[in-house]
Amino acid sequence: MSAPKGRLQGKNAIITGAAGGIGLETTILFAREGANILLADISEPALAKALAKVKEVVPTAGRLETIRCDVSKEADVQAMVESQDSWGGVDVIFNNAGIMHADDADAVDTPEKIWDLTQSINVKGVWFGCKHAVLSMRRNNKKTGSVINTASFVALMGAATPQLAYTASKGAVLAMTRELAIVHAREGFRFNSLCPGPLNTPLLQDWLGDDHAKRFRREVHFPSGRFGEAVEQAHAVVFLASDESSFVNGTDFVVDGGLSKVRFRWMMIFSHTMTALIRIHLSRHMSLPKARAPAAPQNLAH
Repeated sequence: MSAPKGRLQGKNAIITGAAGGIGLETTILFAREGANILLADISEPALAKALAKVKEVVPTAGRLETIRCDVSKEADVQAMVESQDSWGGVDVIFNNAGIMHADDADAVDTPEKIWDLTQSINVKGVWFGCKHAVLSMRRNNKKTGSVINTASFVALMGAATPQLAYTASKGAVLAMTRELAIVHAREGFRFNSLCPGPLNTPLLQDWLGDDHAKRFRREVHFPSGRFGEAVEQAHAVVFLASDESSFVNGTDFVVDGGLSKVRFRWMMIFSHTMTALIRIHLSRHMSLPKARAPAAPQNLAH
């Protein structure tokens, strides 16, 4: 018997921000599912390590190549995408590269240069990826294609700590993805946004350390009581890239363990509580009309 085909068998995929985190985990899963993958990142040493990792974890991986790409520069993105013409053109692109700068703050304290840098990478970089993916799909006569753009759950509900440039950039990604999904639907090209919740990273664990109070203050907001893992985001990307999601288009695909729903849950509880208190107050301080007894039923037979 022949080995079963992977869910992405034969598809040509580009993953930006592939050197670590969600990008690396997605690359590993794509390789397991049979995709040909171009790993893109701004750091060549990090790309080399990522490539070695993928080959180690997935020794049966198909075609794997790397390319240095600064997604804020259109020439870099164009060269990245056009390099896949020799493979037959791009079928899937995961526009995942992005930054959240340490100096990103609120409306008053965010430096303009940080705002511009963030928008240039997080918004313009995604636009360039979408633009040249569409051109590649058309050029190579693709009947279907999948574009996945990394946004964030903060674009849906705001951030608890000030990070205005980042949050605004991810809101722009959502809006752009929705419009592109509509514009290109008849061509067979799907566009969806991935909205990750907060993830468990080595940097986060170092920051939390052994401070149990600090950890609890953050984990208590999660219905599941924990942070997400990058591989859990990667599984969602595999679905959106595969033909299994052929009727999924223009979605804000939220993978946050239910965190974005907690706010709405507490708002509903607060609303119901306030309504009950108002009714009690009115019943005590106002003369409310008594409910009338229902009228006797009439014979409506003809």
